[in-house]
Amino acid sequence: MRQFLIALFALVGAPVWAATVSLAGFSYSGDAASIASRFPYTQRFAAAMTAAGQSPDRLVSQTLANTKIEHFTLQQGELAQLKGRDQAIAVAMVITSETVSHERFGGLYKLFVNLRGQALFFDFKSMTILRSYPITAAYLDVLAAPPSDELLDDRVHKLFVGDGDKTGLIQRFASQLATAQLPDHVPRFLQVGRVSITPEALAELPEAFKATPTTAETWLADQLSEMLATRAGVPVLPYAKGYAIGNSMAMRFADGTVFNLKIPEADYTFSVDLKQFKRVKTGESAAGASYVYGSFVDLKLVEPLSGRSYLDARIKNGEVKLVPATQSEVDDFPAYSVSLRSLFSKFTSVLGGKDDPWVRSAVTASDINAQISATKTVLQSCK
Repeated sequence: MRQFLIALFALVGAPVWAATVSLAGFSYSGDAASIASRFPYTQRFAAAMTAAGQSPDRLVSQTLANTKIEHFTLQQGELAQLKGRDQAIAVAMVITSETVSHERFGGLYKLFVNLRGQALFFDFKSMTILRSYPITAAYLDVLAAPPSDELLDDRVHKLFVGDGDKTGLIQRFASQLATAQLPDHVPRFLQVGRVSITPEALAELPEAFKATPTTAETWLADQLSEMLATRAGVPVLPYAKGYAIGNSMAMRFADGTVFNLKIPEADYTFSVDLKQFKRVKTGESAAGASYVYGSFVDLKLVEPLSGRSYLDARIKNGEVKLVPATQSEVDDFPAYSVSLRSLFSKFTSVLGGKDDPWVRSAVTASDINAQISATKTVLQSCK
């Protein structure tokens, strides 16, 4: 297939608002040559759907045709039509990460499937990212036998298109576009810029998260980024360390077209340090036992240019899990994952304006109310 690269240009100071946004379609992030090795199951899903007359591009297009979009008009057509225009904004569904793993525990097999992506708005003229709304979908299961290729393909299919009342990645992309807004001024940019995980916490993550030095860090950054987008309602630049080189992000479409998009410098950056996971037994009876699964993170928000700090707090969250007496083996990671995701969900909801008394017991910082107020002001300036 024919491929071409678009040169990078600087982001100009003119307003970026557009009443019309063109749908760029379904794409993959990162080096085009490594897509087959980084996204094998997504590629198989795309091939199967295309063979059935329902390519990912067509699925995205059909889903958006039934989606009410509030703040702009979505135009579906060829990207080539945008060439030469003074102002041309496009949006793509970009798959940024695929994790499929299974581990054996005694006679059982733990299956974990995680797909992550972005609803990515970009300026077609300058090839610069304007807004990014993270999306993710995950599947956790315990099996009596190793998963077959057919079963894995089925789980990936369901993560894309949905399963019963659980929405898939394509619908989540559409839901982000339904409420997404483009600024009427040169925007301020927010990003999860630095991530760290202690060896103690890393030991509790699945082996698939330890495949590369950045896999677990990207997963953690995406967890926080998604909650900032969905709960606080603020767009977040992609976490660059996981899939960007030189502060640019490569994106390849199904027709072979390759774009290199410039990631703007963030005006404000979050740093998140995952300190610890902890399990505590809180009760036991003949029927089983109950445990609290705790997550502990340090969360900071700073303005890199001035060094000013708006948020610096340690946050903890615990979630209860009941384990029946008949269950001989316990898989801790799903419970830790729920605990961490709930921590980010609760705290970003507070940043979005929700009044939650949970904060008083969950956050260690004497002036947390003032910090939350300052952080809200920053997030509002990035909308």
